[in-house]
Amino acid sequence: MSRKSLQHLECAVANTVEMVNDSWTILILRDVFLGVRRFDEFVNDLGIARNVLTDRLERLVGNGMLETRLYQDRPPRYEYRLTEQGKDLFDVLMTLWSYGERWKPPAGSERQKVIHVSCGNEAQAVTHCAHCGERLTRRDVRIEPPLPVVRDRADEVMVAAR
Repeated sequence: MSRKSLQHLECAVANTVEMVNDSWTILILRDVFLGVRRFDEFVNDLGIARNVLTDRLERLVGNGMLETRLYQDRPPRYEYRLTEQGKDLFDVLMTLWSYGERWKPPAGSERQKVIHVSCGNEAQAVTHCAHCGERLTRRDVRIEPPLPVVRDRADEVMVAAR
């Protein structure tokens, strides 16, 4: 069963979700960021079916997030590396990690920590304005132009207020 395309939404979030549209894809990207490079390493770490892994890796390569590099000639074997596009997902994965540590920490296993190499302390994802450096919260931003449904609701409120 194929998924419905999200292109009709004309939205950068929808376009990105289309590329990383399932939990296996996100976990594969997590593993690549953590140093996993080879097919069998993904299978062993994730417990993912080989056909599912093949599909997700092909999609990640096809979407330009990963690239392959030959590491063995006979038989030919490839490892998977992040491209610049893939590396730009670091902030997204850090945000998911921070969220998960706060709201969905793993039960019964030793907690993994993200350590900032420069200072040696545990790191958490925090969003900042690239222009002024101020920390962003959901109340500090607006989307322009707004979603039509939000704009329509605001117009209704304005009409009702008259």
